[in-house]
Amino acid sequence: MRQRTGDLDRKRIIEILLPPVIVFLVNSAVYWGAPRLTDNGEYHNLSLALDTKIPMLPAFILVYFGCYIFWVINYLLVSLREEEIKYRFFTADLYARIICFLFFVFYPTTNVRPELVGNGIFVQGMRFLYQIDEPVNLFPSIHCMASWFCCIGIRKDKKIPVWYKIVSVMITVLVFVSTLVTKQHVIVDVIGGVAVAELTWFVSCRTNGWKIYRNLVRKAGGENGK
Repeated sequence: MRQRTGDLDRKRIIEILLPPVIVFLVNSAVYWGAPRLTDNGEYHNLSLALDTKIPMLPAFILVYFGCYIFWVINYLLVSLREEEIKYRFFTADLYARIICFLFFVFYPTTNVRPELVGNGIFVQGMRFLYQIDEPVNLFPSIHCMASWFCCIGIRKDKKIPVWYKIVSVMITVLVFVSTLVTKQHVIVDVIGGVAVAELTWFVSCRTNGWKIYRNLVRKAGGENGK
């Protein structure tokens, strides 16, 4: 009996952790793999006149990097939800990453970053960001898309308190702002990220692709697919 209980606990842990891990792996492949296929491609700048009026606010680098914690927490919360909702969510996320990859490869975008002046801690953080992250893979914004998914995944979960749902929306809006005031993205990128998240969630909720995703996760975890 102890052995059986241990096996069940192991399977439960795998089913909770594996989908977010898959998200990380797929996102890494998309984000770092796409530029290798577009090195010689034509890049498009989607900046609007309004984007030039948005100020540079280096302090928002804290939000830009800090949102990774937000993503981990909310994606794990979704991974604790009932099976169908959970796998519809992660299937939608997978669809969204594929759409991002297609845009990054076949319609690559870029923008013009401002010159960084000063040596304050936030400016230094911006320099670090600019060094590790080239101005590519901009449309749609994965930062904004993943943050909006954090809201989608919990907005109808009755077990999640209303105050946390409100906080999640507030954090998401701050992430949107951070992508603009750090000059990592432009307004169209933000809109595109939200649109892709909502579109793929709509498709996933009306198709049965989630069952395929569920079976693949179970097989990856050492279970039978059914």
